[in-house]
Amino acid sequence: MTLPIIIKWGGQEYSVTTLSEDDTVLDLKQFLKTLTGVLPERQKLLGLKVKGKPAENDVKLGALKLRPNTKIMMMGTREESLEDVLGPPPDNDDVVNDFDIEDEVVEVENREENLLKISRRVKEYKVEILNPPREGKKLLVLDVDYTLFAATNMKWIEAKMKELGVSTNANYKITFMLDSAAMITVHTPRRGLIDIRPFMKAHLNRDKDKELLKLTQYLKEIAKLDDFLDLNHKYWERYLSKKQGQ
Repeated sequence: MTLPIIIKWGGQEYSVTTLSEDDTVLDLKQFLKTLTGVLPERQKLLGLKVKGKPAENDVKLGALKLRPNTKIMMMGTREESLEDVLGPPPDNDDVVNDFDIEDEVVEVENREENLLKISRRVKEYKVEILNPPREGKKLLVLDVDYTLFAATNMKWIEAKMKELGVSTNANYKITFMLDSAAMITVHTPRRGLIDIRPFMKAHLNRDKDKELLKLTQYLKEIAKLDDFLDLNHKYWERYLSKKQGQ
């Protein structure tokens, strides 16, 4: 069931009509980021409370007992320059690696609430095809969160891809790019809300970091396979070592 909300910020009103009672406060903040450019951690939504206390990010909107078209005041400042998004990420030792939550992902991937979120994203998110898929070629998906920048909207992604020479180089067959509006958050009993931020301190080690060179060798090896069903990417270094030892 959709839950229409009106957000007031910067002297304007923003209508949010794509979220449901099963979405979380963080889902709302992520959506507002695409509308306003204000990062979720900079947003303060006035009046969102549960049992008299400010609602945490993992609280479902349905638990807030909001009426349709409730008006909510948002406070927060948009990043003023591209450097705010593209610069080094803030220090944070609370890092969660994608592979470390593998067992929990198996548990949550088929939950009804998450399947509904994915279904809505598939239905509502518009993918712009930059280059058509090539027959016989495998699709490589690159997650650039906290490698090139933090999760952000398409404006900043396009700017960074142009700066790196990716979108202007005909040799890169980028099929499409997705921004934060295409993503969902999930909640697990052990870790709570997952908003993964790997490689948080890569900017401090870029002169010594050779990880992508090794990963390139792994990708070349598995490109020879017909399918990846028997692969566990968590152990890619073990797979590569075994192949190189043959």
